[in-house]
Amino acid sequence: MSRFSQSDPELDHRLSRRGMLGVAAGATAAALLGAAAPATAAPATASTTTASGAKGRGRPVLPPGRLGIQLYSLRDKVSTLGFGPVFAELERYGYDEVEFAGYTQGSAGPITLAQLKRLARNHGLNPIGSHVGYYSSDPGAYTFAQNLTKVLDDAQALGLRHIGTAAGPFRYGSTVDAWKRAAEDFNTYGAAAKARGMKFYQHNHSEEFSFATDNPKVRLYDILLKETDPDLVYLEMDIYWAYVGQFRFSKRPDGTPAPFEPLNYVLRQPDRYPLFHVKDGESDPSNPYGYRMTDVGDGDIDYQRFISAVTRLRGHRLAHHWQAEHDNPAESFTFARRSSAHLHSLREKC
Repeated sequence: MSRFSQSDPELDHRLSRRGMLGVAAGATAAALLGAAAPATAAPATASTTTASGAKGRGRPVLPPGRLGIQLYSLRDKVSTLGFGPVFAELERYGYDEVEFAGYTQGSAGPITLAQLKRLARNHGLNPIGSHVGYYSSDPGAYTFAQNLTKVLDDAQALGLRHIGTAAGPFRYGSTVDAWKRAAEDFNTYGAAAKARGMKFYQHNHSEEFSFATDNPKVRLYDILLKETDPDLVYLEMDIYWAYVGQFRFSKRPDGTPAPFEPLNYVLRQPDRYPLFHVKDGESDPSNPYGYRMTDVGDGDIDYQRFISAVTRLRGHRLAHHWQAEHDNPAESFTFARRSSAHLHSLREKC
């Protein structure tokens, strides 16, 4: 049985993540570096067994140096232990990269962006991206719409190659024109990020795959792809939420079939998807979302198939970054360790 149970996991995830977004300021990270990390298992290796106990054979599905984790999954540990002990654990588990969801996350002690960048690098972790709010009614909010320059300044200070938002493009509503307006915003942010050598990206939930309220034949996600400049706006596919979207929105509001396969979006435009969230779920048709979230490897999403299909594309073996995530893990270090072990165990089919 799944340990994940919420009345509205998608909404709770959005609200909780917004609450974590913030910018660090302060003195030193010495206290973090001195904190004791809990005892854990050794890092995952290529010989790690799968959840079923079988060792994989052949070329690893996961490209070298491309396994990351979204730190939102570890927010409880960051808030109590600080970034240093958390990064030390991730290094032991075999992670290569980290994606931020705010630069404090209630961390145990003050830390500057320069210190945070150095701390990650000292543990062999490459800060690859960060989630920031899209817009707010507060003119002083730390969002793209309200404080674009500050958001990009901070991303540059951390040496990020990607800077994005986990907010859906619903700022102006759910009509075709509303999403065209949101696409214009994203193009603006993308141009500003590109001028600094970064890529702006949007992370999906399932609602992006719903239909325009004024034209139920049009899927909103297709508007986003069409109306954003592929040289300016990129996508981070949250694979779990995409399959939830498939479950929820494979029929139009009038009941006519509208099937889609999340993987096909990537295969058609692989250059638009530099980042992925690797999140797993047990299939449960009785659940309104169709799945119940699990640790990676415990669910029914075929990551051997998905990752292999993307990395087998010519020139794309090392072109993408795979970030493990669980919105509410039962024990976050256990989630991180087991997810890394499972993904490292996957092998190409002969």
